[in-house]
Amino acid sequence: MAASLRRPHSPATGPLDDDDLLREVLLRLPPQPSSLPRVSAVCKRWRHLVSDAGFCRRFRFHHRRNPPLLGFFDRHQHLPFLPTLEAPNRVPPGRFSLQRDDGDRFLSLGCRHGLLLIFLIKRLQVLVWDPVTGDQHRVAIPPEIAARAEKTVISGAVFRASGDVHFQVVLVMAAGDYNNRRRAFACAYSSETGLWGDLISTLITSEELCTDAAVMVGNSLYWLLDVGILELDLERQSLAVIQVPVLDISVHDDFTITRAEGGGLGFLLLSDFTAQLWNRKTDCNGVAAWVLARTIELDKLLSLNPEEERGPLRIIGFAECNNVVFMRKVSDIFMIQLDSLLQFKKFPQTNIMFCQPFESVYASGKGYPSFTIASQDLQSFQKS
Repeated sequence: MAASLRRPHSPATGPLDDDDLLREVLLRLPPQPSSLPRVSAVCKRWRHLVSDAGFCRRFRFHHRRNPPLLGFFDRHQHLPFLPTLEAPNRVPPGRFSLQRDDGDRFLSLGCRHGLLLIFLIKRLQVLVWDPVTGDQHRVAIPPEIAARAEKTVISGAVFRASGDVHFQVVLVMAAGDYNNRRRAFACAYSSETGLWGDLISTLITSEELCTDAAVMVGNSLYWLLDVGILELDLERQSLAVIQVPVLDISVHDDFTITRAEGGGLGFLLLSDFTAQLWNRKTDCNGVAAWVLARTIELDKLLSLNPEEERGPLRIIGFAECNNVVFMRKVSDIFMIQLDSLLQFKKFPQTNIMFCQPFESVYASGKGYPSFTIASQDLQSFQKS
């Protein structure tokens, strides 16, 4: 009798039948451009989940610290995009195209956290552009910077301030003060408040900033000076000048700021076909010093013959999250990973002199069509 009164058991449901649990699983897919199109091809339910704008924002935020290197922009032309990944993760060159007003003169200042910072010279504005979503934010530069904009080099940096919504912009320049001394100036903007902060400065001996993009290490931003490195501590809101590790750099040498392997500030010195990687270490007494970490024979790594091939190697860009440096020799571009594996890739026959590496998670919040890559690539997703 008791047995006859028992209710029949409902079929057990698996964890993937719960939309909330499924979202958590899909959130942890690799941050490659093929991941979401591949999932969306499984069924309508999965397609609906991954094309939701809220999920796309969470996906980008979840992988924000380890974004793939999608490609790079040509810094000194109309910002054409060149992809670096192979199919099925290759993003078509025309996918990231900046819509600008006719006659706008601009200078690309750097990429970070999926954002591109552009100085609109005539308008005295900075443009923060998200190539993946297409969002654009224009901000008038502060009067103290605008007053000197025509007489000095202006550099800057952009980074996410909190999650995937707000961002900050920093502008820096080198100029004379009222006592005819040379100073570096910096000012920061927050999209959360819509305001520029106070102008801060420090004395320098350099004539101007180099045009290289900033490198972010921890809570500090670093720019090359013609003599030394300018450090902006974002927490303390202070500027300081750091010496480079090698003081007798030749005019024929090339160098850039990097991230040291395992964290910290790094420096890459390129002399002929030999690269030196330096790390800035702090001892137990809080004293910082440069230490030579590694020497790389690039002619052997890249299978170059310096005697037969004309032209030196030149550094044209650095991708800080992936620790990848871009170098140019004549019309060839080499993408070299600076970790212990020293992997590299060659891009032949390009006219790019300086590039802006673009590291971002390719997931849009505007629905499935915006992150569909190409029909032939989608077919390769389904076959794999």
